[in-house]
Amino acid sequence: MGARLRVVLDQLGHVVDADQAAASADLVRGLIATTPSGCEVDAIVAAGAEVEIAGLAEVRRLPLARRELAASWQMGITHGVGGGLIHAPTLMAPLVRHDRVHDNDQTTVTLWDLNAWEAPETLSKTTVAWQRGMLRRAVKHADAVVVPSHAFAERLKELAKVGERVRVIAGAAPTGFAEPSDAAGRRSELSLPEQYVVLVGSNASLEEGFRAAAAAGLDAVVLDVAEGTEPRLAEIASAAGLPEQRAHMRGPLPATDRAAVLSGASAFAATSALTVWPWRAIEAMTLGVPVVAVESGIHRDVIADGGMLVDASELADAVVDAAGPGARRLRVLGADRSRAFSWASSGEKVWGLHAEL
Repeated sequence: MGARLRVVLDQLGHVVDADQAAASADLVRGLIATTPSGCEVDAIVAAGAEVEIAGLAEVRRLPLARRELAASWQMGITHGVGGGLIHAPTLMAPLVRHDRVHDNDQTTVTLWDLNAWEAPETLSKTTVAWQRGMLRRAVKHADAVVVPSHAFAERLKELAKVGERVRVIAGAAPTGFAEPSDAAGRRSELSLPEQYVVLVGSNASLEEGFRAAAAAGLDAVVLDVAEGTEPRLAEIASAAGLPEQRAHMRGPLPATDRAAVLSGASAFAATSALTVWPWRAIEAMTLGVPVVAVESGIHRDVIADGGMLVDASELADAVVDAAGPGARRLRVLGADRSRAFSWASSGEKVWGLHAEL
């Protein structure tokens, strides 16, 4: 008899983290595409959620909306979920005591970042409390905790007693992520300059990125800027030698707009060393944009030889090279490295994880 893998599809109606929401849907598509013979993929969703993924065998809609469901699961109340093989592509998981050996019940959970522990000031107090609480439940009840890189796994082991239950399954760029045919028009609508470097990172780390843009003679476009932080970032840019009018802050953008922004960049720079899956670096490499990143375990695991990994103090020289003489080499290396990541490959590894368990 084949297995039914039940995936918690979170944030379909109420998006909390757009990257994780998109990754969850892409992973489900990867699972469906790599389903072993005789097996099926089901979805578990909150009340009112609309599921638009072809190939699902069954969709279990729970009686609670997403917010209420998150609160009840944090308290260990999981009525209506049922058992079987449950895979959560985020921390949103029905984590309760179960019997894997006799009932063949499994529950696995996924972390994409450790911001609630390493940078709690970037999140609301409610979010920090919920994520920390869910990890505590995972420590007690999860059969495996999935993280996207080996350096991430080592860092998690320092924070929680997960032992040998940690498994590494990487993410990938959004399905179909590519430069749109109207990229120039989209960049114009976003009021972007002709030449620029794209920056991502924490407020504290972006200073070196602004300094690098100034050294390269480029404007800086900062992606994923939190609402209300623009004035502070403009001050940081100015203090780093980049005039305020040459620092362009953009909040979270749809995938097509991000692809347009990235594809027009002279270089991409990841300035933070926090334990976070580097969504934008993967996207930049996928588009063949020269990538520079601050040295960290995550960046060594993910970017590897697909970009330049440097100390923060060397970021300016690296960006100057990436946007100039080193551009062609880095474009090729990044595009090659990006092919190591796909949602189909991730789906195969998730199937393998549950078979192992």
